[in-house]
Amino acid sequence: MSQLNPTLITFMFYIVAMVGIGLYAYKSTNDFSDYILGGRSLGSVVTALSAGASDMSGWLLMGLPGAIYLSGLSEAWIAIGLIIGAWLNWLLVAGRLRVHTEVQNNALTLPDYFTSRFGDRKKVLRVSSAIVILVFFAIYCASGMVAGARLFESLFGWSYTTALWIGAIATISYVCIGGFLAISWTDTFQAGLMIFALLLTPVITYLAIGDHSQQMTVMLAEAHPHAMNMVSGLSFVAIISSLAWGLGYFGQPHILVRFMAADSVKTIPAARRIGMTWMILCLGGAVATGFIGISYFQAHPELAAAVSQNPETIFMELTKILFNPWVAGVILAAILAAVMSTLSCQLLVCSSTLTEDLYKAFFRKNASQTELVWVGRFMVLAIAILAIWLASNPSSKVLGLVAYAWAGFGAAFGPLIILSLFWKRMTLNGAIVGMVVGAVSVIVWKNTMADTGLYEIVPGFILAFISIITVSLLGKAPSQDVVERFEHADGLYKQAMQELKEPRLPASEPRLD
Repeated sequence: MSQLNPTLITFMFYIVAMVGIGLYAYKSTNDFSDYILGGRSLGSVVTALSAGASDMSGWLLMGLPGAIYLSGLSEAWIAIGLIIGAWLNWLLVAGRLRVHTEVQNNALTLPDYFTSRFGDRKKVLRVSSAIVILVFFAIYCASGMVAGARLFESLFGWSYTTALWIGAIATISYVCIGGFLAISWTDTFQAGLMIFALLLTPVITYLAIGDHSQQMTVMLAEAHPHAMNMVSGLSFVAIISSLAWGLGYFGQPHILVRFMAADSVKTIPAARRIGMTWMILCLGGAVATGFIGISYFQAHPELAAAVSQNPETIFMELTKILFNPWVAGVILAAILAAVMSTLSCQLLVCSSTLTEDLYKAFFRKNASQTELVWVGRFMVLAIAILAIWLASNPSSKVLGLVAYAWAGFGAAFGPLIILSLFWKRMTLNGAIVGMVVGAVSVIVWKNTMADTGLYEIVPGFILAFISIITVSLLGKAPSQDVVERFEHADGLYKQAMQELKEPRLPASEPRLD
């Protein structure tokens, strides 16, 4: 246990630093827009890295390396699909959503945006989309708390209950105090920690093998003859299903909200380059950790007991074996960073939905900014308590529903977001039907057609797209007011992109045109 003391000290220092950032962000939180969207003030670096950190949960440092260790590079298709999906999301959605949400009554949440975009006077779309967000994210948050508790439990031998409360309180503290700015700043720090850990660990593992490339090839052949074959044991449907994970990006509220918070649409292209570079390096490091780990533990079978029992511990085990305990503490904190960054953003999205889309919309339309900020903080606590209750039984069947969340959000909101930004003929009824069809299709397919092996987001996404277009074309065209707002936002976006393409002339040189 004495060896773990440096790791424990490092973890505690890390948690205190995160809460300190929350306290600093508190000073910059003046109104509700600041609390839930940072006053739309994020620069390209913070926009990019905070979006990446909130996207990549503990799966990046545990699930993916473990899958590669167990099955080889055939598990890397998901990473490829995520890279393609994230790039398309940055390219097609990010800038447009930033402009459209500001034009649409300065919308602070996705339900708020939908309400204005489609002239939803009866607030049917607002309420239904808010319910989808709250249900899925309550389960998502509980899952994140379980992951954090398991980490503390594994590293320090604490009881599950103690580990659960310490991890939860650490995250709740800075979210509740500092709001969106605290989350964005801490996520930026956490993203740096994650990429440091994921680039360093596979390099040190490779150097520790010995005769490097030759030794690694021999060990790979002995341990897993098909480890380098990306299609080993996979059908065409299995590959498509893995790549289809990328479709989920278009509908994830905790990622989309980062685009809405950028200080300008002109920030987005630079943020895209930074964010995609970070993502590719992190996913590459995770894949390399699992892949090189095959050779390492084949060469050192006496150290492989824990990994053989649970492949998802490969990153932790390599770190504990190969690094000084103080350095190991910093690297292992990256797992906590991955968990906390995703959990914190999900908590705030739930809080903003409850406050903006339910409390303010239905009960206190004239609530002051101070009141809304404090209600938002109270809602963070309320959602967190619900998540802790769900997480108190880590074997609960409810937590199994988290598998639906990525596909559910992707199918319910993805086509809705894309078409709302590109197609002015889209109607309110089309949006409502498309969202319902996407969500229901995911659930029905998962429960009735799982034997096909096709990931449920594929039929859900396609059917939602078709439903939106069909219902919109069959119904009455949107009002002139709705169309004009769309055209205004679309024009602003295209103008901003054109200005970015034009060469900048020195101030002393007048333009000839």
